[in-house]
Amino acid sequence: MNYTISQKFFFDAAHTLKREMEADSSRRVHGHTYNAEVFLSGRPEPQTGMVLDLGRVRREVELLRRELDHHLLDDVAGLGLPTLENLCRFILENLQPRLPALSAVRVWRESVGDSCTLSL
Repeated sequence: MNYTISQKFFFDAAHTLKREMEADSSRRVHGHTYNAEVFLSGRPEPQTGMVLDLGRVRREVELLRRELDHHLLDDVAGLGLPTLENLCRFILENLQPRLPALSAVRVWRESVGDSCTLSL
């Protein structure tokens, strides 16, 4: 049987975005509280009974979170345009080498109801 475990985290960050809708407010520096969740799938290890120790997941997530929390996303190397889609990709690309069971990433902004999920 395959199991999926997950770990949620959040970060506060500012950004700008050039777009047609809500153009004026998007171009100004503004911030959001972003929520994210990473999903890891696989079979539990016989010795531990776990897909992966969630303590390890939390440690890796915290290292990545520090790169995003209270930063201007426009300046985060490798992120590209600070969209929900690019945040999902950035999180996946940065965590996957250290968490190979990573199977999906979800990023959302609770305050406005926006979300994006990237699945492998």
